[in-house]
Amino acid sequence: MATATPQPSHAAPLRSEAGVAIPARGILVVDDHELVRLGLRALLLAETGSVPVYEARSLADALHLYELHLASHFLVLLDLDLPDAQGLDTLVRFKRAFPASRVVVLSGKDSHALMQGAMALGAQAFLPKTGHLGEVLRYVRDNDLVGLPARPLADAPAPVHAKAAVAELQPQLNARQVEILDWLLAGKSNKEIAQLSRLTEGTVKNHVSTLLLLFGMRSRAQLISSLR
Repeated sequence: MATATPQPSHAAPLRSEAGVAIPARGILVVDDHELVRLGLRALLLAETGSVPVYEARSLADALHLYELHLASHFLVLLDLDLPDAQGLDTLVRFKRAFPASRVVVLSGKDSHALMQGAMALGAQAFLPKTGHLGEVLRYVRDNDLVGLPARPLADAPAPVHAKAAVAELQPQLNARQVEILDWLLAGKSNKEIAQLSRLTEGTVKNHVSTLLLLFGMRSRAQLISSLR
């Protein structure tokens, strides 16, 4: 199981004008590929040693670490394909556990539907892992998410997916839609969802139709395939 990476010993705690210690704004990198985690951690620590960086290789580890260090005001860099969670269900489960969390989705899939879904579920950005890892650092810095110094990376182009996501931001799904999407991605039928949600099958069908419309899909099979 992944363990928390300790804060660098030279990083002095921040203090307010009243002298009260301010919790450090940490970053949680969630990815099952060790090289990706190490690469992002090295880039982030190279910029500033004052930002604690933690690592998790599964959703279970990520949820545990986030709760353990809740006062750190985490930014979460979340891969959607983990050993114990796949596709948008990964984001659904994380946001359900921590609704106020700030999550930037990392994805190895170049999917417009997946990007739309991530943004509708409350992700701050959708960034591809296929490009330079410096793109992730640029986004974190340019949006002042953890207090990194604002200076451009000469070798890293602006993340196209992050810009597109902001420009095409979809209305966020409500709690019921998120719940039904979660069951859809788990392969539940309308009848099963109706039993679980205590709704009529007709109401569930209407919710499913709304989700298909929001994501521009023609069938639930296409929706599930696109969002996994």
